[in-house]
Amino acid sequence: MERETNAPAGSSFTADERKKVSSVLAINSTFAEHPGISALSAEAWLAAIVENSDDAIVSKTINGVITSWNRSAERLFGFSAAEAVGRHISIIIPDDRLHEEDTIIDHIRNGRRIEHFETVRQHKNGTLLDISLTISPVRDKEGVIVGASKIARDISERKRMAERQRLMLREMHHRIKNLFAIVSALISVSERSAETAGSSLADDLRARVAALAAAQNFVLRECEGGSGEDASTSLLGLIDAILSAHQDKEGARIVMKGQDVRVNNAMLTSFALLLHEFATNAIKYGSLSVNRGRVEIEVACNDSIVLTWTEVGGPPPRVSEGSAGFGSELERMTIASLKGWIHREWRSDGLRIVVEIPDRPSNG
Repeated sequence: MERETNAPAGSSFTADERKKVSSVLAINSTFAEHPGISALSAEAWLAAIVENSDDAIVSKTINGVITSWNRSAERLFGFSAAEAVGRHISIIIPDDRLHEEDTIIDHIRNGRRIEHFETVRQHKNGTLLDISLTISPVRDKEGVIVGASKIARDISERKRMAERQRLMLREMHHRIKNLFAIVSALISVSERSAETAGSSLADDLRARVAALAAAQNFVLRECEGGSGEDASTSLLGLIDAILSAHQDKEGARIVMKGQDVRVNNAMLTSFALLLHEFATNAIKYGSLSVNRGRVEIEVACNDSIVLTWTEVGGPPPRVSEGSAGFGSELERMTIASLKGWIHREWRSDGLRIVVEIPDRPSNG
């Protein structure tokens, strides 16, 4: 096992940590004879740099007792140095991760360094933190391993960004699949409509696709046109825009009733996603998959918004089996973002969905 050299007697820092100060020492070597500076050891310079590092730097004994705790460790984990030093490192390790410490100690006892180990640690207030750890053995002046030095970097934001990206990619994939299903259904509906009414299939289909585009423009316009979360728009107007592509010429296929509600623009996209999911499923499996089917939508508002979606005249509803798809996951996330709840009732005459949103927007 290679012994680290050029360390001051009794040094508790690793060679990697001393590298951080080597460039500073080289720059300041010309000031070696300056009063006060000559008295500063490499260890003192290193201690100052470690204390002011953006990364949390912690040292501990081979038995896991904390021996040093810099300012970034205080900011990251919430414990002050006075609270942490002398206690076991397990104060920042979640219960389900305690086994990791045994593995880390085993590596350290054998003189092995651990680089960029991504794991979870715990703040003083109980919050879980995604961090990246680099862990190095610490040797005494005889070369005997007496502890470990840990450098921890908070990667929580990076993890959140990766999760958002994953969700966006899955949503895009889901939307593309639904788009094909919707276009296919529109072609079928338009073809039947053209056969019975003698109209042009191309014209009918073009009008429905244009209605879909209009719905998207409506959502974009309302989201961009308002000034902050206080801006609002008509919920019935949104429903009409989203579902107009599936309406018939008589206006009987999509029936809306009840109290109109002003929905603040912060909630608008969430409502649009829900309505799009409901419509897509009705086109694939429900009342909008057949000529005679229709959807009745009722909106009521007291202390909360209650939207009731009732499918009539479609095939017998079927309860989904097996694991839920991404559409269901997206629906759950959307309902959660609105702080509401959803209930489905598979009745013999069609599916009935009730959505309640407790946060009441302004009425108009």
